[in-house]
Amino acid sequence: MALFAVAMIAVGFGASGCAKLRARDELNKGVAAYRDGKYDAAIEFFKDAKDNDPTLTNARLYLATAYATQYIPGAPSDENVRMGQAAVQEFQDVLTADPNNISAIDGIGSILFNMAGTPYTPERFLESKKYHMRHITLKPEDPEPYYWIGVIDWTLTYRSNLVMRGDWRLAHPGKPLKDDDPLPPDVRQDYIKENGEKIDEGIADLKKAIELRPDYDDAMAYLNLLLRRKADEAATPAERADLLKQADDLVEKAKEIKQKKMETPAKP
Repeated sequence: MALFAVAMIAVGFGASGCAKLRARDELNKGVAAYRDGKYDAAIEFFKDAKDNDPTLTNARLYLATAYATQYIPGAPSDENVRMGQAAVQEFQDVLTADPNNISAIDGIGSILFNMAGTPYTPERFLESKKYHMRHITLKPEDPEPYYWIGVIDWTLTYRSNLVMRGDWRLAHPGKPLKDDDPLPPDVRQDYIKENGEKIDEGIADLKKAIELRPDYDDAMAYLNLLLRRKADEAATPAERADLLKQADDLVEKAKEIKQKKMETPAKP
């Protein structure tokens, strides 16, 4: 009986080892298909790899990434929505086993951001922001999550700005209010109440991103945009003019950096 038990254990280990070898083979085939742009085939390979070895984290990450690559932001089809949801679920499964997996955290933050735009879903933007904050908790020296928080805060506050201006125009027919005009005083107070904290948070995070990466021209571009949202909080023309000048200066600085990058040969 003892010899039989030992034999059965050996068979079990052998089967497990073969399954793990098959999993790695399927993973390699999936990576090759993914690099060739054959995403449907890659997904099937990654599924097989995951089934053969549920502990193979890379198979789950690649599967989630393949789903995310297939997702088309704004496309309304049920299949497209399922792709986005499948990507989120696979990344979540990785986090269940490894709560500090940065790739999965960033993956969820990214796909939720893409899914939040059309239809416009503020809750998804806020959920995306939570994952970027989670990245910061784990790796505060990375500039990218600060940048994405700034982008999300601008997206939310810009949308709110447009809605409030539109509502005011409907309530005051015949009175012009351009998108770059100062907000009427009554609207400004509501605007500050709804958006003030997000604007300040976004400005602070974009400044942090630039501090960590001084040539971060994309962060400068969004900081410029958020300063313009901050200008709509200004109580005086002088304060508004100062904020708009800061925004204009950032535009010029970002242009200079982009130009230098274009002129600098890429390192081999």
